[in-house]
Amino acid sequence: MKFGIIRERKNPPDRRVVLSPESCVKLRSIYPKSTIIVEPSPIRIFKDEEYATKGFEVASKMEECDVLLGVKEVPMEDLISNKKYFFFSHTIKKQPYNRDLLQTVLDKNIELFDHEVITNAKGQRLVAFGRYAGIVGAYNGIRAYGLKFDLFNLPKAEDLEDQKALIVELQNISLPNIKILLTGRGRVGNGAKEMLDAMGLKKVTVEDYLEEEFEEPVYCQIDASEYNKRKDGVRGNKADFFAHPEAYKSNFMRFAKVTDFYIAGHFYGDGAPYLYTREDAKDPSFKIKVVADVSCDIDGPVATTIKPSTIADPIYGYDPMSETEVDYKKEKAIAVMAVDNLPCELPRDASVGFGEAFLKNVIPAFFNDDADGVLLRARMTQNGKLTERYSYLQDFVDGKE
Repeated sequence: MKFGIIRERKNPPDRRVVLSPESCVKLRSIYPKSTIIVEPSPIRIFKDEEYATKGFEVASKMEECDVLLGVKEVPMEDLISNKKYFFFSHTIKKQPYNRDLLQTVLDKNIELFDHEVITNAKGQRLVAFGRYAGIVGAYNGIRAYGLKFDLFNLPKAEDLEDQKALIVELQNISLPNIKILLTGRGRVGNGAKEMLDAMGLKKVTVEDYLEEEFEEPVYCQIDASEYNKRKDGVRGNKADFFAHPEAYKSNFMRFAKVTDFYIAGHFYGDGAPYLYTREDAKDPSFKIKVVADVSCDIDGPVATTIKPSTIADPIYGYDPMSETEVDYKKEKAIAVMAVDNLPCELPRDASVGFGEAFLKNVIPAFFNDDADGVLLRARMTQNGKLTERYSYLQDFVDGKE
């Protein structure tokens, strides 16, 4: 089996890679009959020389490979016919901006495996960058808080080498006795929690967070069962919420009334209630002044997120009364950090973590006849057609919706 690590060509540039040099060494050690060719890249976080010194060929020979590994969408003109590709295609939700890409994949008889749908038998994702989104999102949010109130000026995450460097910067600042709310207990939420814990911040219970005052900064991590409640008054739980989101309404305002800084690291499903609306943000008791929206659903459950921000310009202001973008330093503005590609700011750590998961959960499928069905579940196209699992995309491909 011959694997090719392709050069990322999408703009803005993405420096991440599926397999780091060390992951390639491990792959070769476990599967000696495998071959890896690395396409030269001027932007990849790991230099061409780092692969070459490990004994891997660095050459523009992707047409010789069986399986091509990338991170972001491959430009249509660069897709090689009759190959197996792995990348985030951003098509499974019928994203209109990538309709032509999916059509081209089919026209070129490519087998497309989307990282987003690489799952186990229970439907749980096996490879993802979510943890790193949470790590960078928490850092960026704290940076935004410092800038909003002229308390400190942290360097940008993209200018630091790794998570350890981010933590060092956070440990050198002092926060006032604010209350920080974190939603989500998955990869994203727990990635953010790592950073709050590394700062030595005290974690408190929901009850204490809502009722007590503190003389130090504290945080509270909550999940869907704590910021939603059933409309019929019956006591709900997390499993029931995910099964019947339409039966719930938001109970978030009780947190918004006491929160200074909010980190949104939750998963938002179809039919679920918004956490807070634009009307909620107008309420005089709405206290939140800084939002780090890692989930970044535009015009969605976090109403202050009216657009994505960028790594270059990560913070904007939201005026609750006019519902418009303003200077985030204005007194009544809510500062919003809503960068939608946060792991790109931590490319080395993100690539190492992703590669370890890919090596553990995906690569074996090529050598054990896909015993666990990993490739079967992730294969979107084959023989110029959508596979059965993704046949729901046919009308999308045909331009009928």
